[in-house]
Amino acid sequence: MENCQNNIHIGHLIREQLKADQRSASWLAREIGCTRNHVYKIFNRPSLDADLILKISIVLSFNFFQYYSTEVNAAMKTRMGEE
Repeated sequence: MENCQNNIHIGHLIREQLKADQRSASWLAREIGCTRNHVYKIFNRPSLDADLILKISIVLSFNFFQYYSTEVNAAMKTRMGEE
């Protein structure tokens, strides 16, 4: 199986959703139980642990896993076309 690379930068997507919701990094930090500095580190991460994505999804009432589902579906279609 070839190395899977995706175009998802989850940190940027979280930052954009937070901005759309007009919420601050400090607010998110309080909600997920970390420091504001850690939230800024999250924004710069292209990937995150699934548990953290779940926690942030719940807090922001936004399913960030949808981006991965779309990516998986596209990869599966491509793979099926190769066989």
